[in-house]
Amino acid sequence: MTATSGTSDATATAAPGETPGESPRAAAPIGVLVVDDDFMVARVHRAFVERVEPFRVVGAAGTGEQALTAVGELRPDLVLLDLYLPDVFGLDVIPRLRAAGHDCDVMVISAAREADAVRGAVRHGVVDYLLKPFEFEDLRVRLERYAAQRGRLLGTVVRSQADVDRVLAGAAAQAAAAPALPKGMSVETAGLVERTLREADGTLSASECAALTGISRVSARRYLEYFHTVGGADVSLRYGVAGRPERRYRFRGAVTGPALRPAARP
Repeated sequence: MTATSGTSDATATAAPGETPGESPRAAAPIGVLVVDDDFMVARVHRAFVERVEPFRVVGAAGTGEQALTAVGELRPDLVLLDLYLPDVFGLDVIPRLRAAGHDCDVMVISAAREADAVRGAVRHGVVDYLLKPFEFEDLRVRLERYAAQRGRLLGTVVRSQADVDRVLAGAAAQAAAAPALPKGMSVETAGLVERTLREADGTLSASECAALTGISRVSARRYLEYFHTVGGADVSLRYGVAGRPERRYRFRGAVTGPALRPAARP
């Protein structure tokens, strides 16, 4: 059974190793449908998703109508949904999925920066909203966060209100609480990079940050990416004549308290 997205095909395949009782449900493959009208972009997204366990791309679609058909045929767990589709606005696909009885989750991946689009996505219950352009790490963090929350929901046995509260509290804490510094990072260097980013006139690249702080470019990028992950920095891409686009970082808000404490020793 195949769902076609204009220039590419998506074939439904049985998830491997799904023997009842063989492993926890949370560890089972998570099927993903990629929806984007640009087949090259869809191919990149597909490659990104396939690098993150336990996600598996089950198909792709290039229009809203193709997405509706593909969900019915392929039964994905998660839909990566672009909003600027050639036939319908992406958010209009979601209520049609629900009306058809599909309970798949939806993660928006779009260049749409309008506040109305973001508010609409929240009202429709999307699990996340990722702005284009982005890199693999941006998507990886969101997929892993989704997988963790999905695992909690699938594994929860509700016997009382306390069980419900624990699940909801876990989701809220994961979204709001900044993690401790990853192993190998220091509070002092993190503070130095944060001050440099805050005082920068506009955006800052990892190379520029390294020159201003005296640390290596690799270290500068690692700290900058950490700040982006915990919400302290925004990232944009600057495209040159050739080669990979340059990631530019802009200070968004102070990253202090728990986010700048060193990771606990094992």
